Amino acid sequence: MKIWTSEHVFNHSWETVVKAAWRKYPNPMNPSVVGIDVLDRKVDVNGVLKSHRLLFTNWGLPKWVVNVIGMDEDCYVSEHSEVDSKKKTMMLKSRNLSFCSFLTVDEQLVYSPHPTDKSSTLLTQEAVINVKGVPLTSYLEGVVVGSCAANAQKGRQAMEWVIDTIKTEAKEFTTAAKQSMDNMMGQNHRMGAKLS
Repeated sequence: MKIWTSEHVFNHSWETVVKAAWRKYPNPMNPSVVGIDVLDRKVDVNGVLKSHRLLFTNWGLPKWVVNVIGMDEDCYVSEHSEVDSKKKTMMLKSRNLSFCSFLTVDEQLVYSPHPTDKSSTLLTQEAVINVKGVPLTSYLEGVVVGSCAANAQKGRQAMEWVIDTIKTEAKEFTTAAKQSMDNMMGQNHRMGAKLS
């Protein structure tokens, strides 16, 4: 078993980062997640949004690892998330459903306001990798840890890309709304001038 951990600070508010987390896939930086289905979503009695999603991914493992393990690179992952807007936390827990008889990856991500800079968001990430019943167990766990680290970096880049996309969409919407209002006001002014 190997454990990989990481922390990252997004220079954006918690609300902005959580919006981006919901829209993270698909993205051009990390095309490994190729499909997402929402299996269940509800708000509990405490106001916590709980979701269960199924992700279809391509892990992108080296070809020789795929050959040693004897698996396809495509994988289904179960993801459970909780968003508590009162405590300002978003927690995602995921586990692979495919190949779990010899390889498990249990991952947890937590987004929360940075403890000393409330305008920023702290991401804490942990993955527990366990390979069993195949040759070179420890080495293969190390390869998967390396893949987790590389994908985490791509995931952070993807989050920034989504945040930029959201900001661009908001600006475009604001511009379009302003233009519509200006057009309406111009038409009303012209109609008023004709009536006078």
